[in-house]
Parts: sequence; C-alpha cells; structure tokens
Amino acid sequence: MKRVRVLHAITMLELGGAQRNTLDTVAGLDRSRFAVALACSNDGPLVGEARTIADCHVYLLPHLRREVRPLDDWRAVGELRRIIREFRPDIVHTHSSKAGVLGRLAARLEGVPRVVHSIHGFGFGAHQWAPVRAVFLAAERLVAPWTDAFIAVSRRNAAQGVELGLFEPWQVRVIRSGIDLRVFRHPSGGEEVRRELGIPPHAPIVLQVSCFKPQKAPERFLAAAARVLQHCPAAHFVLVGDGELRPALERRRRELGLEGRMHLPGWRRDVPALLAAATVATLTSRFEGLPRVVVEALAAGVPVVAMAVEGVEEVLRDEVDGFVVGEGDVEALAQRVVLLLKREDLHRAMAARAGETVGEWDRDTMVRQQEELYRELTWRNRS
Repeated sequence: MKRVRVLHAITMLELGGAQRNTLDTVAGLDRSRFAVALACSNDGPLVGEARTIADCHVYLLPHLRREVRPLDDWRAVGELRRIIREFRPDIVHTHSSKAGVLGRLAARLEGVPRVVHSIHGFGFGAHQWAPVRAVFLAAERLVAPWTDAFIAVSRRNAAQGVELGLFEPWQVRVIRSGIDLRVFRHPSGGEEVRRELGIPPHAPIVLQVSCFKPQKAPERFLAAAARVLQHCPAAHFVLVGDGELRPALERRRRELGLEGRMHLPGWRRDVPALLAAATVATLTSRFEGLPRVVVEALAAGVPVVAMAVEGVEEVLRDEVDGFVVGEGDVEALAQRVVLLLKREDLHRAMAARAGETVGEWDRDTMVRQQEELYRELTWRNRS
C-alpha cells in the first residue's frame, strides 16, 4: 500500500508545547502508513533532536523566523515551495502562527491536495496593540479557506475559531497535546535538583516552566514570589526557561531582593525531576492553547495554581487539584500558593487528586487521532 506523504511545518523548534507536540507526532507516526518530513527554522534548541528522528526528512529554512520581516517571509515561502516540490506531500500540516500562514500559502501555490493546521493558541489577542492584532487576524482569515481541517488542543480555541469565522464547527476537532504520561506519573531526581540549585532538602519549592516572553508573563511569577515570601520565608522559587525577557527578569529579581530565593536555571530537559522537587507549580500566562506543563504537573501529583486563560480550566479543577485565579491577578495567585504551602492537609488532598483526569492527554492517543484524521482526508480526496 502506498504510504501517505505528510509534511509538517513549524516556525522554530524551541522548548515549548507546540514544538514538543510536533516532534512527538513526527516521531510517532506509523512509518508503514506514512512518509514523514519536517520543515522548520534552522535556529532552535530542538533542531538537533529533530535530526535524530528515524525515517524523517528534516528541512531547515534559513529565512523562517518568528518576527514579521516581509522580505525574509517571502523568501521563506519560496523555500517551503521548493520543499513541497521535492517531497511531494499528500498533506501539509502546519503549526504555529508564522509557519501556519506561510506554510498554507506555499501549499496553496503548489496545489497540495490536503492541508491541516494545528492551533496551539492563537497568535493574536487582547494583549496586543489593536492594529497589530487586526493584521494577524487578517492573515489567519486569508489562509483559513485554504485549510481542509483544523486541530485545536483545547475546546476553547476551537470555539474561538468558530466565533471568529475562521472555520465551521465541522472543520475542527479537538486533539489534546499529548505527553508521555509514564515519565511523569512517578518522577524522581528531586534531590539532585535541590543539590544542584542549592535549595535545602525540606524547603518548599514553587516551580514555573515557561518561555521568557510576553505571552507567558514571567514577571508575574517574580511579583507573586515577593508576596509569598512575606508569609512563607523558607520558600524557594524556580523559574525554568529563557528568552528575550531574561535581562528584565534578572533586573527585577535584584530590585525585589529575590536573588537568594529566585532561581533562573535556564532551559532544562529534566522537567520530571524538577516536578519531583516541586511543592506547587504555577502558570502566569496571558494566553495559551492548552498548557502542557499543567498536565505534566498534575500527572506528577503536584498541585497547580494557574491563571484562567484558554485551556487551563479544561485540565485544572479549581479547588480539587489546584486553584484557578483570574488572568493577571497576581495577588490571588500568591494567596493560593501561600495556602498550599501552609496547609499540609489541603496540599496532601489536592496532590492525591492530581492526575485523576489527565488520561486523555496521552501522547500515543494524540498521534493515533491525527493518523485517523489523515486517513479521513486522503479517503475523502480519493472518493
């Protein structure tokens, strides 16, 4: 039987949920049924991992970048068109905002039979300057009619797309961004993390894993830490990640007097070990698709305090396995963290219930559901 040829395109392979979702899908697709390729920027910490994926063509694009640069963007479209002509995909599957627009344009120009786009959170929102938001939304509306199927990682994103007129309800399906649940169910290595970071064995740890970029609002984590320390002076805070906001965060850490308690270890691959050390995990994002780190924390039995952005309430149960607070409400987030650090009985009860409902975020389930979508699309194309 002829294999279905699938080309995945994503902007940059940095350490993030959309990138992990894409790499896991590319690696997990059944090679007896699918020939697989991946196109992405030539810059990113996960490019090396992509190159190790068995039986996968990896194409690196020198002009594909997250920033809007019209000349480079047009060159990236040309690079994508050349890749499509070489690989001859039956399906182009795009991820992220920039690759989502440029990839679908290239697929349209090259007459690719079927196009799929995964929504890992929209690249526009109320946090943006109105003219910028309008341009990004216009770009999405331009390429939406050239898309045969949409995948949303949260029900909220699926509903938003319908509300915005980007697609009809029958064109989108929710496929959770899966993780390897086995790795997080019984994490270990917490003692080594504490020793490496110089954190005492029994000190409570508040953990956040996120890019240092405006979407994730890591400055809120620092502001919350200053409030928590007033009530829990033994606490330590670990903010894992990196990015454009690092200089501002380091400066703010000094201003708040957090240098001995706020740890900024950069990007880490040992998230299960970090969770094994953590007492509470937080999320301070302005917007999300479906935050995988919340799923990972709950799977590891770590209560979460998160702001109520898209997807959060689909996995985190308020007052059951953590707390959901208003988006931007740093004071409420700090108060709930303090409650979990001071109330051992409450922490124990929430930790015991964490992970009860994360089964639908299994990585293998995610890959099989996407394979089924590809099968439906190719069958529809042939019928």
